[in-house]
Amino acid sequence: MENIDISHFDYHLPLEQIAQHPLDHRDSSRLMQIDRRNGSIGHHRFSQLADLLSPSDVLIFNNSKVIPARLLGHRLGLSSESSRHRPSARIEVLLVRRLDPLVWEVLVKPGRKIRIGERIEFGEGRLVGEVLERGAYGLRTVRFTCAEDFDHVLDELGHVPLPPYIQRPDQPADRSNYQTIFAKVRGSVAAPTAGLHFTQGVLDRLRAKGVACHELTLHVGLGTFQPVRSQDPSEHRMLPERYEISRATAQAINQARQRGKRILAVGTTTTRALEAAIRVGHGEVLAGSGETDLFIFPPFEFACVGGILTNFHLPRTTLLMLVCAFGSTDLVLRAYRKAVERGYRFYSYGDCMLLL
Repeated sequence: MENIDISHFDYHLPLEQIAQHPLDHRDSSRLMQIDRRNGSIGHHRFSQLADLLSPSDVLIFNNSKVIPARLLGHRLGLSSESSRHRPSARIEVLLVRRLDPLVWEVLVKPGRKIRIGERIEFGEGRLVGEVLERGAYGLRTVRFTCAEDFDHVLDELGHVPLPPYIQRPDQPADRSNYQTIFAKVRGSVAAPTAGLHFTQGVLDRLRAKGVACHELTLHVGLGTFQPVRSQDPSEHRMLPERYEISRATAQAINQARQRGKRILAVGTTTTRALEAAIRVGHGEVLAGSGETDLFIFPPFEFACVGGILTNFHLPRTTLLMLVCAFGSTDLVLRAYRKAVERGYRFYSYGDCMLLL
């Protein structure tokens, strides 16, 4: 295996090209097309996507729905402490992964002083969390209690978990802007951002051309945006994320592959789910649910996906490594440099690229 280093996946990006807000019209974003066969790079608008695909193509979306996973509260201390000596500092909690209906893995900020048994209050007591365990990477296991339905309270008290490079508070409009139009299944703590560009008009034009569209679910969690801490990426271990593929979607993909049709993944999360499922099925995409910790980085042999639509990703991340594994590191980073030169907008609310 070729020796790779985290520095191979670096590039320079001016801060002003990090999109802080979405465009007024989702499908007016720019789309960079990359042809892996000849290395050519083309520039389009997302509204032209149907013109760039073949009628035999099969598009697969991630229909996971972002929850308002960021909670702002304050410490209540241990139940054994007198109210006089209990800490009351403000605390930010990011829900990461649901373990049971009221038990979650979370990230706490600031978290260094949060002890096992400590309680955190949100919404003047409408929701209270108790720390059960401390885990790796700053994770905590928290059990919540509330007198109402948990998801209902979360929807009212929670904030949209915008990524830290969007340097502004979340706004009411983010509740819809940071959600794809096909989001159905609650569970993600970050948007599958490649899907943010789609409008009903784009979908209608794709279907009119003959492009088949199907959905799966992968709940975006810490595994997707966990930083790579080792100099050698092969030493990185992905945290598991849950996915589910319906019988109808699995059957459609397997039949399309048998007929030589191209499977296009909308986003890196969809890519990981498909490549994980086809490995579980030993060459066929299996229907069902499971968890995947599949880490895709160069070199990698793709067994299912023949094209990827994806946003531009941060340097030195597993997301960028996945794209480099599909399109080759040299070609993808050349495309990134071209995107910087041409003033593309980057990251969650930014522009996108289509690799074929």
